[in-house]
Amino acid sequence: MSALEGIRVLDLSRVLAGPFCGQMLADNGADVVKVEAPGGDMNRGFPQVLSPGQSTNFNSVNRGKRDITLNLKAPEARELLHKLVPKFDVVIQSFLPDTAKKLGIDYETFSDLNPDLIYASISGYGSKGALRNKPGYDLMVSAFAGVMSLTGEPDRPPVRAGVTLIDLSTGMLCYSGIVTALQARSTGKARGQRVDVSLLESAVNLLGFHAVSYLQTGQVDGREGAGYLTLAPYGSYRCQDGEIMMGAPTEAGWHKLCALFGDEAMRDDPRFATNADRCANQEPLRDAIENHLKSRPMAHWLEAVEQAGLPVAPIHDVGQVMEHPQVLANDLVVSSTDNEGNEMKLVGLPFKLSKTPGQPGAIPPTPGQHNADVLGELLELTSADVDRLTEAGVL
Repeated sequence: MSALEGIRVLDLSRVLAGPFCGQMLADNGADVVKVEAPGGDMNRGFPQVLSPGQSTNFNSVNRGKRDITLNLKAPEARELLHKLVPKFDVVIQSFLPDTAKKLGIDYETFSDLNPDLIYASISGYGSKGALRNKPGYDLMVSAFAGVMSLTGEPDRPPVRAGVTLIDLSTGMLCYSGIVTALQARSTGKARGQRVDVSLLESAVNLLGFHAVSYLQTGQVDGREGAGYLTLAPYGSYRCQDGEIMMGAPTEAGWHKLCALFGDEAMRDDPRFATNADRCANQEPLRDAIENHLKSRPMAHWLEAVEQAGLPVAPIHDVGQVMEHPQVLANDLVVSSTDNEGNEMKLVGLPFKLSKTPGQPGAIPPTPGQHNADVLGELLELTSADVDRLTEAGVL
């Protein structure tokens, strides 16, 4: 049995953050019903598009769900939604606050319909303040929240992170908030309640020690490239046939690295005497280290540096990662199927439970694939009812 078996989730969210949260809930046993507009989630059209209505973007966050369509601009669709809400334990939505209110899918409306409901709201800039109705996008919030100011080379313009860091971390936080609220409900500490998460709050927390450094010292950190300006050597270094990430920031580590190279002159060079000296002389330090590393292939140095007790890693591309034995050993590549036996490779669960393990669900659904099943099961609508609603533009 999976941990969330028996929990029913209505996923009204779009794009990445909310759907990723819904997928993790589904992987851990919840019955997740995704609600899309008749035309489908906009994420179905984002690159890479595999076929009409199916993209790698959409497929990355929507497995294991049942799918219905509701045209929430139609009064009859909103009536159906209001009839569905009492049947669910959790709702996830990512509409702007004013839009949610206008559509009748706000917390107050849903809570009146179902006082035990866990209502998870995902916004761009938080539920309070002047920007509460500002649309949020991963890249824009990354810029607004300072993450981009810390990403890139010191003497070059800021760059985006190579992954949708803010969206996916917000989805993880939404999952945490929902599970926490379910625990509070199950132990009688609360009935239903609202869970608020936002891309901004996620991004500010990801600033971590950079934020605390400013709050406690007034120091504003900047871009440091692949390493750190305050630790050396610590960063990417070129070998004969590629680059590795390597660190030896402590004095003991520095001496180990010099011993590995057999270079007493480098160890005794006054420019490299302390970490502060090495940080002040990053370029000559890099030249000295790479003069050694360029003499042998990357595979040699990965093993040698590891055996010396220093942190080291290859800089993999995505293909190398997804085919690496260590990634495969931790079940981070899974195969999902549908009732026809079609198979799709996807990324595995990001956490593991020993007694109630999660299980990746069926491949992502098509828009409205389960209209008849879900509406028949929960609202006792007949196939004729569903056909009529579809023809009327409600579904």
